[in-house]
Amino acid sequence: MYRQIRGQAYTRKEYMGGVPAPRITQFDTGSQIADYPVELSLKIMEPCQVRHTALEAARVAANRQLSKDPGVGNYYLKIRTYPHIVLREHKMATGAGADRVSGGMRAAFGKAVGTAARVQADQIIMTVRVPLQGYKSAKDALWRASMKLPSPCYVIVEKGADLLS
Repeated sequence: MYRQIRGQAYTRKEYMGGVPAPRITQFDTGSQIADYPVELSLKIMEPCQVRHTALEAARVAANRQLSKDPGVGNYYLKIRTYPHIVLREHKMATGAGADRVSGGMRAAFGKAVGTAARVQADQIIMTVRVPLQGYKSAKDALWRASMKLPSPCYVIVEKGADLLS
Protein backbone atom coordinates (compact mmCIF):
# COMPACT_ATOMS: atom_id res chain seq x y z
CA MET A 1 0.00 0.00 0.00
CA TYR A 2 2.76 2.45 0.89
CA ARG A 3 5.34 0.93 -1.42
CA GLN A 4 4.38 2.89 -4.55
CA ILE A 5 5.51 6.49 -4.94
CA ARG A 6 2.31 8.48 -5.46
CA GLY A 7 1.71 12.20 -5.21
CA GLN A 8 3.85 14.93 -3.80
CA ALA A 9 6.24 14.40 -0.93
CA TYR A 10 4.60 15.23 2.39
CA THR A 11 7.47 16.22 4.69
CA ARG A 12 6.75 19.43 6.61
CA LYS A 13 6.36 18.03 10.12
CA GLU A 14 6.22 21.45 11.74
CA TYR A 15 2.76 22.01 10.20
CA MET A 16 1.22 18.74 11.32
CA GLY A 17 0.69 17.39 14.77
CA GLY A 18 1.25 13.87 15.98
CA VAL A 19 3.76 12.48 13.50
CA PRO A 20 5.22 9.28 14.96
CA ALA A 21 8.99 9.24 15.43
CA PRO A 22 10.98 6.91 13.15
CA ARG A 23 11.55 3.45 14.62
CA ILE A 24 15.20 3.46 13.58
CA THR A 25 17.17 3.66 16.80
CA GLN A 26 20.71 3.92 15.41
CA PHE A 27 21.95 4.92 11.99
CA ASP A 28 25.59 4.06 12.81
CA THR A 29 26.40 0.75 14.50
CA GLY A 30 29.69 -0.90 15.37
CA SER A 31 33.18 0.54 15.52
CA GLN A 32 33.23 3.90 13.75
CA ILE A 33 36.88 4.63 14.45
CA ALA A 34 38.57 1.60 12.86
CA ASP A 35 39.64 1.65 9.21
CA TYR A 36 38.36 -1.51 7.49
CA PRO A 37 39.71 -2.62 4.09
CA VAL A 38 36.43 -4.04 2.70
CA GLU A 39 33.28 -2.01 2.15
CA LEU A 40 30.01 -3.48 0.85
CA SER A 41 26.77 -1.67 0.07
CA LEU A 42 23.16 -2.72 -0.39
CA LYS A 43 21.52 -1.09 -3.42
CA ILE A 44 17.84 -1.15 -4.26
CA MET A 45 16.73 -2.07 -7.80
CA GLU A 46 13.39 -0.27 -8.19
CA PRO A 47 12.12 3.14 -7.07
CA CYS A 48 9.81 2.74 -4.08
CA GLN A 49 9.03 3.94 -0.58
CA VAL A 50 10.64 2.09 2.32
CA ARG A 51 8.81 2.42 5.62
CA HIS A 52 10.72 3.24 8.79
CA THR A 53 9.72 -0.12 10.28
CA ALA A 54 11.23 -1.95 7.29
CA LEU A 55 14.48 0.03 7.61
CA GLU A 56 14.70 -0.86 11.29
CA ALA A 57 13.97 -4.53 10.58
CA ALA A 58 16.72 -4.57 7.94
CA ARG A 59 19.15 -2.93 10.36
CA VAL A 60 18.35 -5.43 13.11
CA ALA A 61 18.76 -8.40 10.73
CA ALA A 62 22.12 -7.17 9.45
CA ASN A 63 23.37 -6.20 12.91
CA ARG A 64 22.45 -9.60 14.36
CA GLN A 65 24.42 -11.43 11.67
CA LEU A 66 27.43 -9.10 11.90
CA SER A 67 27.67 -9.27 15.68
CA LYS A 68 27.95 -13.08 15.45
CA ASP A 69 30.69 -13.61 12.88
CA PRO A 70 33.11 -10.68 12.65
CA GLY A 71 32.26 -9.88 16.27
CA VAL A 72 30.83 -6.93 18.13
CA GLY A 73 33.74 -4.53 17.57
CA ASN A 74 34.83 -5.75 14.13
CA TYR A 75 32.44 -4.00 11.74
CA TYR A 76 30.77 -0.70 10.95
CA LEU A 77 27.16 -0.55 9.69
CA LYS A 78 25.61 2.67 8.41
CA ILE A 79 22.00 3.28 7.30
CA ARG A 80 22.24 5.70 4.36
CA THR A 81 18.59 6.72 3.98
CA TYR A 82 16.33 8.67 6.33
CA PRO A 83 12.51 8.38 6.40
CA HIS A 84 11.35 11.97 5.69
CA ILE A 85 8.03 11.29 3.98
CA VAL A 86 5.01 11.30 6.31
CA LEU A 87 2.45 8.59 5.50
CA ARG A 88 -1.24 9.31 6.06
CA GLU A 89 -4.17 6.95 6.42
CA HIS A 90 -7.90 7.58 6.49
CA LYS A 91 -9.09 5.09 9.09
CA MET A 92 -12.64 4.00 8.37
CA ALA A 93 -14.69 2.64 11.25
CA THR A 94 -16.12 -0.82 10.62
CA GLY A 95 -18.40 -3.09 12.56
CA ALA A 96 -21.62 -2.61 14.48
CA GLY A 97 -22.54 1.02 15.06
CA ALA A 98 -19.94 2.29 12.60
CA ASP A 99 -22.51 4.40 10.77
CA ARG A 100 -22.86 6.63 13.85
CA VAL A 101 -19.07 7.05 14.22
CA SER A 102 -17.81 7.30 10.66
CA GLY A 103 -18.31 10.29 8.42
CA GLY A 104 -17.57 8.39 5.22
CA MET A 105 -15.20 10.22 2.93
CA ARG A 106 -15.94 13.65 4.36
CA ALA A 107 -12.66 15.46 5.22
CA ALA A 108 -10.66 12.34 4.34
CA PHE A 109 -7.20 13.90 4.51
CA GLY A 110 -5.96 11.19 6.89
CA LYS A 111 -3.91 11.00 10.03
CA ALA A 112 -0.14 10.48 10.13
CA VAL A 113 0.59 6.77 10.68
CA GLY A 114 4.34 6.63 10.04
CA THR A 115 7.24 7.78 7.92
CA ALA A 116 8.99 6.42 4.85
CA ALA A 117 12.07 7.04 2.75
CA ARG A 118 11.61 7.56 -0.99
CA VAL A 119 14.41 5.74 -2.76
CA GLN A 120 15.36 5.72 -6.42
CA ALA A 121 16.70 2.82 -8.44
CA ASP A 122 20.36 2.02 -7.64
CA GLN A 123 20.32 4.08 -4.44
CA ILE A 124 22.40 2.80 -1.53
CA ILE A 125 20.32 1.79 1.49
CA MET A 126 23.06 0.63 3.88
CA THR A 127 26.83 0.20 3.93
CA VAL A 128 28.99 -2.25 5.89
CA ARG A 129 32.74 -2.02 6.49
CA VAL A 130 34.50 -5.16 7.71
CA PRO A 131 37.96 -6.71 7.92
CA LEU A 132 39.01 -9.08 5.13
CA GLN A 133 37.95 -12.27 6.95
CA GLY A 134 34.45 -10.87 7.57
CA TYR A 135 33.59 -10.42 3.88
CA LYS A 136 31.30 -13.46 3.50
CA SER A 137 29.48 -12.71 6.73
CA ALA A 138 28.94 -9.07 5.70
CA LYS A 139 27.58 -10.17 2.33
CA ASP A 140 25.22 -12.58 4.07
CA ALA A 141 24.15 -9.86 6.52
CA LEU A 142 23.24 -7.48 3.69
CA TRP A 143 21.36 -10.27 1.90
CA ARG A 144 19.35 -10.93 5.09
CA ALA A 145 18.64 -7.21 5.38
CA SER A 146 17.41 -7.10 1.77
CA MET A 147 14.72 -9.65 2.64
CA LYS A 148 13.11 -7.03 4.91
CA LEU A 149 12.87 -4.36 2.19
CA PRO A 150 9.94 -3.99 -0.24
CA SER A 151 11.98 -4.06 -3.45
CA PRO A 152 14.63 -6.42 -4.80
CA CYS A 153 18.18 -5.46 -3.81
CA TYR A 154 21.74 -6.40 -4.67
CA VAL A 155 25.09 -6.22 -2.89
CA ILE A 156 28.11 -4.47 -4.40
CA VAL A 157 31.71 -4.30 -3.21
CA GLU A 158 32.68 -0.63 -3.04
CA LYS A 159 36.17 -0.95 -1.60
CA GLY A 160 38.59 -3.84 -1.32
CA ALA A 161 37.51 -5.89 -4.34
CA ASP A 162 41.16 -6.32 -5.35
CA LEU A 163 41.91 -7.88 -1.92
CA LEU A 164 39.19 -10.51 -2.27
CA SER A 165 40.48 -12.24 -5.39
